[in-house]
Amino acid sequence: MNLEAFILGCGGMMPLPRRHLTSVLLRREGDLFLFDGGEGTQVSLRRLNLRWKKISAIFVSHIHADHVTGIPGLLMLSSQVDRSEPMYIYGPPRIGDYIEMSRRILDMYINYEIIVKEITEPGIIYKAKDFTIRAFRLRHTKNCFGYTLEEYDRPGEFYPEKAKNLGVPVGPLWGKLQRGEPVALNGGNIIEPHDVMGAARRGRKFSFVTDSLYFPEIAGEVKNSDLFVCEGMFENALEEDAREKKHMTALQAAVIARAACVKKLALIHYSPRYADAELRILLEEAQSIFPDTELSRDRMIFPIEFEG
Repeated sequence: MNLEAFILGCGGMMPLPRRHLTSVLLRREGDLFLFDGGEGTQVSLRRLNLRWKKISAIFVSHIHADHVTGIPGLLMLSSQVDRSEPMYIYGPPRIGDYIEMSRRILDMYINYEIIVKEITEPGIIYKAKDFTIRAFRLRHTKNCFGYTLEEYDRPGEFYPEKAKNLGVPVGPLWGKLQRGEPVALNGGNIIEPHDVMGAARRGRKFSFVTDSLYFPEIAGEVKNSDLFVCEGMFENALEEDAREKKHMTALQAAVIARAACVKKLALIHYSPRYADAELRILLEEAQSIFPDTELSRDRMIFPIEFEG
């Protein structure tokens, strides 16, 4: 089952010619989830040839313009196709006001249901058959949330020879054991899944953090992420500016990544003060703490693989 993160925009504050504002699309088989929707989101969706009309939910970190100005256009665009499924929008209090006022002032034609879920407390906000999406508080100048998508553990590896040796006939009973169900044989013996399968294998985890003051508790929320997308807005020499504006430096993002034992850190939400060539300053500082760091760029794709 594929899990991929598409960086639709990596910039902060204002768009630049080759840097749209912050937006990340996560694709998990048929599910498409959008995390923030800054200016330029539609451009990257089109250039990546993604099936934007299949986006089922949008998760907004906070209501600052560089994170939400791409959403109204996306909602209007979704009315140009035959869409029967509702669009869910999750975010902090007043995200409903923003959506409703945009619809009214822009006189949007919307031919599908928009369901807004305002988050007032951290915790699981989206639950599916085999994964959850959780919101947790960040510390910014406005109410702000980070998000993780975490899959449940997968069943362990199935060993056919063990099943045969225990007298389980090839067929539907094998499938039941692989689904975690015990089976009864004709002789009355009960075969448990652990008799023929290895230990459970962990699912994958994606985390998204922007914008926030650095604080060490973030590491507990994003622990063991396979991909940790985190703002690295400033270089370390500007740590005081970052603190005043309640943002993070790239080095601080790396400190979190190291403490959280993530597999990969993708920096995002760069200050426009850095030209593309100057972003290496942020990268080098982060890599000095956490070597498996990459600079996210518009339309970059990060596959998120299973472990084992």
